[in-house]
Amino acid sequence: MASEKAELEGTTPRPGVSDASDSDGIEGLHSSTVNETALLRKLDARLLPAVSVLYLLSFLDRSNVGNARLEGLTTDLDMTGNQYLTGLTLYFIGYVLFEVPCNIVLKRTTPRFWLPTLTLVWGIVATLMGVTQNLSGFFAVRFFLGVAESGLFPGVVFYLSMWYKRKERQYRISLFFSAASLAGAFGGILAYGISKMGGVGGYKGWRWIFILEGLLTIVVSASAYFFITNYPSTTKWLSDDERKFIHSRLKADSDATEDETFRWAEVWLAVKDVKVWLYGLAFHTLSLPLYTLSLFLPTIIKGMGYTAANSQLLTIPPYALATILTIAWAVLSERSGRRAPWIIASSIIAIIGYIILITNDSPTKRPGVSYTGVFFAAAGIYPSVALSLSWPANNVSGQTKRATANAMQISIGNLGAVLGTQLYRPNTAPRYLLGHSFALGYLCLNIVVVGTLWIVLNKENKTKNLHLEQNPNTAGFLNDDVEKHRGDRHPRWMFNV
Repeated sequence: MASEKAELEGTTPRPGVSDASDSDGIEGLHSSTVNETALLRKLDARLLPAVSVLYLLSFLDRSNVGNARLEGLTTDLDMTGNQYLTGLTLYFIGYVLFEVPCNIVLKRTTPRFWLPTLTLVWGIVATLMGVTQNLSGFFAVRFFLGVAESGLFPGVVFYLSMWYKRKERQYRISLFFSAASLAGAFGGILAYGISKMGGVGGYKGWRWIFILEGLLTIVVSASAYFFITNYPSTTKWLSDDERKFIHSRLKADSDATEDETFRWAEVWLAVKDVKVWLYGLAFHTLSLPLYTLSLFLPTIIKGMGYTAANSQLLTIPPYALATILTIAWAVLSERSGRRAPWIIASSIIAIIGYIILITNDSPTKRPGVSYTGVFFAAAGIYPSVALSLSWPANNVSGQTKRATANAMQISIGNLGAVLGTQLYRPNTAPRYLLGHSFALGYLCLNIVVVGTLWIVLNKENKTKNLHLEQNPNTAGFLNDDVEKHRGDRHPRWMFNV
């Protein structure tokens, strides 16, 4: 049996395939004239740039507030104390509240409609930030920006899971997420240039940052209605042979080809699954350092003694390194077939960065030391986040359950960001011991959570392998009308660890 052979080889059986049913799917694949490698390249070229551009704009529009702060945002809106931090917190409250509802809407509509519509709405909201005249307006815009952006990331993760096999998803999701660090690099360049427009039209430079970047999002969203596609069965740029080939390879691998109707019972299955909560905690322990770094990096660097303009530019190299390592970590993780050890290793790199930042007692006298710590922090945080966010897309079966699990992970995770936005207070500058210490502690907790999830998944895989050894005639995954509804509870569905 396949399970016995896999045990001898130290691997798990191919998920979603039974010995008896595998022949039909494999025969269909072999009889096709479609080149699988060429088809994957075609999918990557058509799907990944489209969704990555949307996420780049999303991260740019949420984090450019840090760049605008250096150009006088808080002064012009008469902010005092921690009012700026409150505005950042409101963004994530809106984000968390609407995460799951947005993914349910995606399941009940289509990606071509929903993803561009979200982009259009947040583009309009982001532009309004540039004409905000008071603190109340700032609070309102930040909250509704969070609401509008909440559905993009979990929606795209679910969307990609309907195109790619399980083993192919993690690398693609990591490539997609690398747009976040790329947005940080672009944000620094754009903010440096746009801030020079101060005085044009009677607007300060920080206002133009929001207006121009928001208008860019609106323009892209209008074209996104044409370049975002739906699912393989209705895509016009695939030939009939390619469409059948995709259907065959996905049917042999996961639930992506099932015409699953929305059921609240599937949502409840995700809520009851302890693994879904662990996926959420894995991101929760990373979201605090992720968002505090992306929102406060310009401020942290300025606290080292650099001018506002130079601080904008100095944010670029750490983000560039983070982008490169996010992709490299994704490749290495995919080749090894492991997630947990690579997340732990990357988190350790980030921990080293925060230890450097905390132990430097004079950032203004030794800015190079703190700047080195920033490099380590960025280099460790972004790869860990990318791998963590791709985990439920690989492991959760049942389309509605997976869509819910993806949204729950982001919602639980972003509660960490809600806390993080209150930590980098002006009175803690320039060392920011409070914020750095929380980030360090959260990264240590991340290692604990990921290690626990590693143990839980291994234990469940061993239980399933034992069941298959004792019941070799267990029906194949998705090849039986009753069995397919068991999703990732099916004995032949092995979890990626």
